[in-house]
Amino acid sequence: MSNESMALTSTDGLKIQNVSVPLINSSRKSVDAYLAAPQGTPAAESLPGLIVIHEMPLISENIRDIARRFAHEGYAALAVDLMSQAPVAVCMMRVMNGMMFNPLKNGIVAELQQALDFLQQQPGVHPKRVGVIGFCMGGTFALQMACVDKDVKAASVFYGMNPRPFEVIAQACPIVGSYPDKDFTTEAGRNLDKMLDRYNVPHDIKEYPNSLHSFFNDDKRSFNPEASADAWKRVLAFFKQHISKM
Repeated sequence: MSNESMALTSTDGLKIQNVSVPLINSSRKSVDAYLAAPQGTPAAESLPGLIVIHEMPLISENIRDIARRFAHEGYAALAVDLMSQAPVAVCMMRVMNGMMFNPLKNGIVAELQQALDFLQQQPGVHPKRVGVIGFCMGGTFALQMACVDKDVKAASVFYGMNPRPFEVIAQACPIVGSYPDKDFTTEAGRNLDKMLDRYNVPHDIKEYPNSLHSFFNDDKRSFNPEASADAWKRVLAFFKQHISKM
């Protein structure tokens, strides 16, 4: 483990935008987001797209940095701020409701699906080559999206909780998951691996020894550079197989 932060990813060669994603049938009219994509004019429908979902409590520079890292790999990455455009306390209540009481059918998933629609409509983005990645809270919602949104071609979850009913995993897109071996989500990762095996869903689930929650977040003391580097390589390879090379 290390508490030494990595250098921020450069914006050179990237197009960075702070955008507002319009919402319908929601308690808020829009949600803020950070869009990172390769600079220049891409060929029509050439870019794969990713929704990036942050961990609690707020979107951070780490999440924006992850979006930039994906942009340097040729993706259009939209990091959605789930705590924007409404009081944080209200947003937190909606998040907890979506994770604990109404998984799969909740306002957060509906808003993330609209964010995905927004991303699919961006110039140069291929609407059929899109995925989602999330961390902790975001990983929980990434798994929910993997099960309910057929446009999602692959999902990456970092230390997230499993959807309920768990059998809905049978409908999931391919999933790559990364979990610490010392965390409240460790057992969830093990169970997810077994369930994906049962339903023959393509997957790559890995548990990292001597790692803690948020091991991928280089802004936290739990940051584990070795586990983070390995997980990043696995995610890129998995997304290349299931999204980029469709």
